[in-house]
Amino acid sequence: MHDDRSLVEARLKRVLDERLRPAVYPESVPLDVAVWHAPDEPVPVAEGLAAEPEPIAVGARWGAPWGTSWFRVTGTVPEEWAGKTVEALLDLGFDENMPGFQCEGLVYRPDGTPVKGLNPRNQWVRIGAPVEGGEEVRLHIEAASNPVILDYHPFLPTQLGDKETAGSEPQYRLARMDLAVLDETVWQLVIDLEVLGELMAELPVESTRRWEILRAVEKALDALDLQDVGGTAAQARVRLETVLSEPAVPSAHRISAVGHAHIDSAWLWPLRETVRKVARTTSNMTALLDDESEFVFAMSQAQQWAWVRDHRPEVWARVKKAVADGRFVPAGGMWVESDTNMPGSEAMARQFVHGKRFFLDEFGIENEEAWLPDTFGFAAGLPQIIKAAGSKWLLTQKISWSQTNKFPHHTFRWEGIDGTRIFTHFPPVDTYNCSMKGSEIAHAARNFKDKGVARHSLAPTGWGDGGGGTTREMIAKAARLRDLEGSATVAWETPSEFFTKAEAEYPEPPVWVGELYLELHRATLTSQARTKQGNRRSEHLLREAELWAATAAVRTGFPYPYEELDRIWKTVLLHQFHDILPGSSIAWVHREARRTYERLADELNGIIDAAQRALAGEGTRELLFNSAPHGRGGVAAGGAAIAVVEGRTTLTERPGGGHVLDNGVLRVEVDARGLVVSAYDIEADRETIAPGQEGNLLQLHPDFPNMWDAWDVDEFYRNTVTDLTDVDEIAPEGHGVRITRTFGASRVSQLLSLAPGERRLLVDTEVDWHETEKFLKLAFPLDVHAERYASETQFGHFHRPTHTNTSWEAAKFEACNHRFVHLEEPGWGVAIVNDSTYGHDVTRTVRTDGDRGTTTTVRASLLRAPRFPDPETDQGVHQFRHALVPGAGIGDAVREGWRINLPERSVRGSQEVAPLVTVDQDAVVVTAVKLADDGSGDVVVRLHEAHGGRARATLTAGFEVAGVTATDLLERPLTDAPSLRWEGNEVSLRLRPFELVTLRFTRA
Repeated sequence: MHDDRSLVEARLKRVLDERLRPAVYPESVPLDVAVWHAPDEPVPVAEGLAAEPEPIAVGARWGAPWGTSWFRVTGTVPEEWAGKTVEALLDLGFDENMPGFQCEGLVYRPDGTPVKGLNPRNQWVRIGAPVEGGEEVRLHIEAASNPVILDYHPFLPTQLGDKETAGSEPQYRLARMDLAVLDETVWQLVIDLEVLGELMAELPVESTRRWEILRAVEKALDALDLQDVGGTAAQARVRLETVLSEPAVPSAHRISAVGHAHIDSAWLWPLRETVRKVARTTSNMTALLDDESEFVFAMSQAQQWAWVRDHRPEVWARVKKAVADGRFVPAGGMWVESDTNMPGSEAMARQFVHGKRFFLDEFGIENEEAWLPDTFGFAAGLPQIIKAAGSKWLLTQKISWSQTNKFPHHTFRWEGIDGTRIFTHFPPVDTYNCSMKGSEIAHAARNFKDKGVARHSLAPTGWGDGGGGTTREMIAKAARLRDLEGSATVAWETPSEFFTKAEAEYPEPPVWVGELYLELHRATLTSQARTKQGNRRSEHLLREAELWAATAAVRTGFPYPYEELDRIWKTVLLHQFHDILPGSSIAWVHREARRTYERLADELNGIIDAAQRALAGEGTRELLFNSAPHGRGGVAAGGAAIAVVEGRTTLTERPGGGHVLDNGVLRVEVDARGLVVSAYDIEADRETIAPGQEGNLLQLHPDFPNMWDAWDVDEFYRNTVTDLTDVDEIAPEGHGVRITRTFGASRVSQLLSLAPGERRLLVDTEVDWHETEKFLKLAFPLDVHAERYASETQFGHFHRPTHTNTSWEAAKFEACNHRFVHLEEPGWGVAIVNDSTYGHDVTRTVRTDGDRGTTTTVRASLLRAPRFPDPETDQGVHQFRHALVPGAGIGDAVREGWRINLPERSVRGSQEVAPLVTVDQDAVVVTAVKLADDGSGDVVVRLHEAHGGRARATLTAGFEVAGVTATDLLERPLTDAPSLRWEGNEVSLRLRPFELVTLRFTRA
């Protein structure tokens, strides 16, 4: 037989494009349209419905950036359409290639009842099936004219990302506004042919199945009269029945389709717009659930559920009913789909506490999976947090974006720093916006790396980010793919159903140990420094507020601020969303974030101040309150006392220029350029700075990644570097030296100080930053031979290599730490601690002259200046605090990391404050002291082993104890609790490396 395959395939494409799809709606009449433009921010639904609109014609421009327009469409169903299916086609000016990144609408009936969302791939509203003819149609559309930020030419700087700079130019042109007859037979034929055509294209050319489909398609096209599509569509469908009914082979890959709409809680739109995106999507999905009996839809992020409840009660009622029916499924058990690299220990825990509690309180549903398809890599401390929250599974997707190395598994157990293993799935479909295309389904089956031992994967199906979720076309395609030869099989299932089957099928999958590092988006550890500082400061203020409020409540009857702390925690957790904290959102988002963090700081400082004054009492003695988990200056952890300062610091001129700081513990030489040429550990008789090198070296790189400006830093940035060694001024100041430099259009002022008796050189840096597309680093070349280094993560630390033996290590040229990084040789180490930065890099070289020793350089990432999506990223004044800690063991790194983030507070009063709880082992760190969330007055203490070894410790309560229980993160008793030895007010503990424990004390 002659090979006419290409001819038939080309014929199919043209017939679909030019005849079949246009024939889905064979008859139409225009609707009358009027519009009212809200003057500023979105208005309540009742106000939008009551507003008096003015006529607008199809083709007219509408919608200032970030505006809201209320359209009213009216018309009458023609009498001759009686018995037919009629829909309104409402095209606001959509670009079908941009679902989720365009204008959007929510359709209401005149009484305010929501109908469904309008999106680029979902423009229809059902009027009747069938209609009687003569019905009056009146619909209202709340339309958002969100501007296109990420356009066909991506990453171009734009002022559209902030309402204050976006201007008023209309963004869209009103398109089709019609009543139309839906020919359901033609629509079904289109789906038939799309499914078969897409499947055919994925099969080997030499396969019998491909040619069987080709011949069936050819016969269907032959049966179709292109001048009478509607009249011949049914007979064309008959010719496809055989190939559509052939069952899949028994070994076919099995796909669990989960209806899904990944909605970024803020990104290229502000938080307030996400509230409406969620309302549109949930309206769409509840309507679709009514129409499709097998469909299930899963939605994550408790915050988004709360927005529907609080802002769209009419939509919430439909959601609650669908949840009760088991078809609208709460997923993930987190407050938002947060970043997991940068949130601190307690914050990561509270993501699950607040997320899971919301779903328990609202629906009585316990989530067992963490659902994080789009997060930019996963910290090594996360598995035990997931388990401590009562969950056992994890779904992610983003690792498929890695540039260098392909992840070797799709289903595996992920082992965290404490040994906890979590059953993890990474969908081989490689998208969290699956649309049931044949290419996607075939890719999932081909790509699945666990063939031969497993055959089950998950496909999150639907348009995200306001694209409207799953469509009826996706459901129709899935129905045809349920059991179809040549394809993977597809079935709608909940996340829980998928994980239960996948784990039963593959009980002993391979194990991946340590962080799930995304080899992309590394610059998110640095972009938008103020947002990151706001997060770090808020986390520590919340620790202080809970600690002192709980202490004051137990000791003085101080009213514990349950509601305020709950609200503030949820606000901080929201801003840890994976496009807010990483700095990859538009200017509007980060402008609001700065104001929010300032407001929260005021509130939290107020709570702390009130609690500390209640504890200190009236008096004139100056008391220092120590919020850190280790004692300092004679003040116990979690207590208050008069501080004891010992020793002195001398400041002398250095021969050749500069100054020498000496406190008897460290001797630091700062040369005339303001660079640290020596940091000498006097007791250890050991130099910290590598020979011939300088610490406190600011380095400037060009920074223009190939893509994803705010997200990415590409390795070639290192090829060009400018050392900032010119100094404008250097002068003594207090226990230190003040250095001022200028470079480009920017200015930096640093204070290097050495307090009496302390083993740390403080580096306070203020940068007035006015560069663009530049990357600023702070470097310390250390005389340390280390093949690995430790960086803090949640509830412990994680080791990374300093070498680049393999492509996996080389790809980690920018990584995340929390409060410290630590390097050591046996018996001696160095820590660099910080109060607000996350990104860093560590490199090593061997000196070729002199002692031929190893130089290991640690660089903290301070600032970037990308121009997309915020063209003014980080312009202005920034403050950073770092400390160099020579002679530090891992315990010193832990202690100094806490200390730099929790400075002492001075309060005048009459009485010292004993800690509410004490621990007799420095390796055991208390991360939270609070009252139980249920208002019982119980005291909750969370702690972990922080040094990476086994620890025995005694925790002593500073109050009378009636009982103590080990709990999960939600403060519920554990069924498999570690054995506790409790006597009086003391609890004896034995902890594994990095083990996390939560204890609940009932007060006598």
